[in-house]
Amino acid sequence: MENNWSQSYSLRKAKDKIFLAAVSLAALFAVLPLIALLLFVVFKGAGSLNWQFFVNLPRPVGEAGGGMANAIVGTMAIVGLASMFSLPIGIFGGLWLAEWGKGKRGFFIRYAVDVMSGFPTIIFGIFSYMLLVLTLKRFSALAGGFALGLIMIPYITKTTEEMIKMVPRTLKESALALGVPEWKVMLSVVLRTAWNGIFTGVMLAVARAAGETAPLLFTAFNNNYWNFRLDQPTASMTVQIYNYAISPFSEWNNLAWAGSMVLVGLILFVTVTVRKYSKRINYG
Repeated sequence: MENNWSQSYSLRKAKDKIFLAAVSLAALFAVLPLIALLLFVVFKGAGSLNWQFFVNLPRPVGEAGGGMANAIVGTMAIVGLASMFSLPIGIFGGLWLAEWGKGKRGFFIRYAVDVMSGFPTIIFGIFSYMLLVLTLKRFSALAGGFALGLIMIPYITKTTEEMIKMVPRTLKESALALGVPEWKVMLSVVLRTAWNGIFTGVMLAVARAAGETAPLLFTAFNNNYWNFRLDQPTASMTVQIYNYAISPFSEWNNLAWAGSMVLVGLILFVTVTVRKYSKRINYG
């Protein structure tokens, strides 16, 4: 009897080790292209990365040095505008879908969100160009932020809806039973409980938008100088990298690799930091 139990236990343990090894091998194959890509970008870009890259403006061909200081600041400004535009719509849209989106309106809104998440991002750039650039008669950071905000909305909406659906109904009912108004329950109880997951989704949407190039070509365009006006063409890292990458000059190509390395590093840093510290970010 004891021998049978020991053999059965050993067999289960062997199966567990085999399954764990198979899953680990599959995970390694899944991340291997990403690791190879990161190493290649670091190998190509590390040689052109220095302090001047972060503090200098782009320089003409033939002049030594040059950097992307204005593009780094411009990217932060455009992504900040996109967040200001998309966060209220995405979070409160997801809240409405989770709590009251049961009928036809909810169905059509979810369908629209799913369609938006599947659009090529250049469509948002063309739409923003028609709506804002042609209206204002100039490229601007505002148009770029609007385009990136449209990209972020479906991700934030879907994440918010799923996180709020995970909040126990008994928690909401307990707050309502104490006489707390429904709107206050939604803001102070539901959103507070689901905030860690929502915040993770928000930061992943930010990382997604920060790596876009095509929408900014139609909206923010580019600027080789400092610009602190939101209604004027503004530099961004993705567009600057694109311009450097398609040029026939090796010096600019090297700067494009350095910019790609910095951009990938920033996005990776944001993603890893959010994964690690999202539970420490409090709501309210």
